[in-house]
Amino acid sequence: MTSPAGLTASLGRRRAYWQAGGCLVVLLGALYVVRRHWPAVESGAGRLAVADHGWLLTGALAAVGTWAASALAQQGAVVGRLPGPRLLAAQFAASAANHLLPAGIGAGAVNLRFLMRCGLPAGRAAGALAVKAATGAAVRLALIALLAPACPGLLRLPRVPPPALAAASGLALLLVLLLVTPWWSRCRRALAAVLADLRALHARPARAAALWGGSLAFAALHAVVLIAVTRAVGLPLAPLQVALLYLAASSAAALLPTPGGLGSLDAALALALSAAGTPGAGAASAVLGYRLLTVWLPLLPGLLVLGVLVRRKAL
Repeated sequence: MTSPAGLTASLGRRRAYWQAGGCLVVLLGALYVVRRHWPAVESGAGRLAVADHGWLLTGALAAVGTWAASALAQQGAVVGRLPGPRLLAAQFAASAANHLLPAGIGAGAVNLRFLMRCGLPAGRAAGALAVKAATGAAVRLALIALLAPACPGLLRLPRVPPPALAAASGLALLLVLLLVTPWWSRCRRALAAVLADLRALHARPARAAALWGGSLAFAALHAVVLIAVTRAVGLPLAPLQVALLYLAASSAAALLPTPGGLGSLDAALALALSAAGTPGAGAASAVLGYRLLTVWLPLLPGLLVLGVLVRRKAL
């Protein structure tokens, strides 16, 4: 008879295999799409090289602001006061770690260790991360609902053949049975703990304002980065349209377990921009510019900050 510890380890390995497999499939699909549309990608890179530097600088400043917004939201998810400079540094390091591991594991691990080093028990630290993630998702959905009426017809759901829809539904059900059902009792307890933490935080208006304000600023600033890049490369899209496309694409990409959304977010953004009437080269240049400002330029400094925090035992 298998012991509870053995069953837990087996379920953990199974979940890791599913995540790794999904990550590999998405990344291979992204590489296939890039190879198939390489002329558009190459043209987009050339277009980005001669883009308006003023708008790119604006996008870079907005990207820097996302780390401050993330720190504000994280502080809002914790009742006690966190050390401000270390909190900001941890968010910068977490954003770099998030691009190395799938499904937000990198950022989650960095923030979890940081909160535990600040004196929070493991359960409370995990709850704070769950509160922040849930608030961020709620903010994105609210922004989509707010902006969609202002941009009628921009978001179009693709037509899916009934057999494909049935196959996708069956696969989703199978994943739920394999991954969620064995953990249902723990998920229910975790959800109850998250709701209790939310009630405690909203009893303190300053913490609630930081949580929701930071989450709103984080999503808005990422949208501003993409808006600035589209302006830099001369795409004929209104700022509200770009913001709505970013929110929809990033929300869809969050469902796929790729490191930092690499591959999934790129494909979703390119598809959304193309569906809105942007030429392939223009969509590619916008996605490349967004990734340059939010991933590739900060990646090495972020990893260096991560190393410093680990060395100083702040993580």
